[in-house]
Amino acid sequence: MVLTFRYRVKNPAGLLELARAVNLVWNYCGEVQQHARRWCKRWPSAFDLIQLTRASRELSLHSDAIAAVCLQFVRSRDAFKRRPRWRRSSGSKRSLGWVPFNAARAIKLDGQAAIFQKRRYRLWLHRPIQGKLLCGSFAEDARGRWYLNLQCQTESNLPAGAGEVGIDLGLQTLATLSDGTKVDRQRVTQRYEEKLALAQRAGRKARARAIHAKITNVRKDFLHRASNAIASKYARIVVGNVNASALARSPMAKSVYDAGWSMFRTFLAYKAMRHRGEYVEADEAWTTQACSDCGAIGGPKGIAGLRVREWVCSACGALHNRDVNAAKNLLSGRNVGLQLTESPGL
Repeated sequence: MVLTFRYRVKNPAGLLELARAVNLVWNYCGEVQQHARRWCKRWPSAFDLIQLTRASRELSLHSDAIAAVCLQFVRSRDAFKRRPRWRRSSGSKRSLGWVPFNAARAIKLDGQAAIFQKRRYRLWLHRPIQGKLLCGSFAEDARGRWYLNLQCQTESNLPAGAGEVGIDLGLQTLATLSDGTKVDRQRVTQRYEEKLALAQRAGRKARARAIHAKITNVRKDFLHRASNAIASKYARIVVGNVNASALARSPMAKSVYDAGWSMFRTFLAYKAMRHRGEYVEADEAWTTQACSDCGAIGGPKGIAGLRVREWVCSACGALHNRDVNAAKNLLSGRNVGLQLTESPGL
């Protein structure tokens, strides 16, 4: 499996200039794309863009970095069926710095440092790099800090779990497991919103960015811990495919963003693979209304039914907790929809 190791760079001098050169390559690919569309020509492939972009010495960029930019441009374009946005090198809406490299030969690791473009960048090596280096990138965050991301091919040696579990995602509790266990939502945004409001009203942009980063890191740490506890315990994990992007356009947007459903599912997927388990996303349609014992449809429905947390099945008389019942239905596959994606373990 492929893991990404992320390390903060201590001396990022020179990376901003390289990032500006990357932006030039990216925007040139966009201009070629626009020209092809204007003249009704076929969209250029990644190979075409790499052949057209032969300015490695003039831009002071490694040829593998230029190839990585062209490949990512084509992936983004094909994914959304349109030209990606321009990358800005200056101004209030400056794009965050990004310097990719496409092969291991573009960078050399030397102890707690990395040598790239004949420059030595010292790292906070908080954990050893494992596996075979494939590719990576330098990336800047909103606070101007630079990180080195290394993608490595590794072999999993973590113990496998046992049994299976269904997981229903929610807003009152982050996740409810089919065995009755509940993972409480931390409400990280609410915890820091007063400090954030004070910084924004005072016009302290740097302080506001730092608080936003704190919120992101606290949420990510909690989701890492919660997903690791589940992935290490169960061999098969079935999660509902709740549409977070659609709910983010509803009045519940703030709670949806704070819950971090998409990040939680991503963590569960790759951690299940590391523990040689199986991760499945299943259609959650009717899982709340269907009885997990007999399958009869009689549970709460609609927005008005969201306040109903327990209900009794009119067919068999079973008493159900709303979330636990949905998790059991996801695990058993007792719903109207079909399973969507399946990621078998190693």
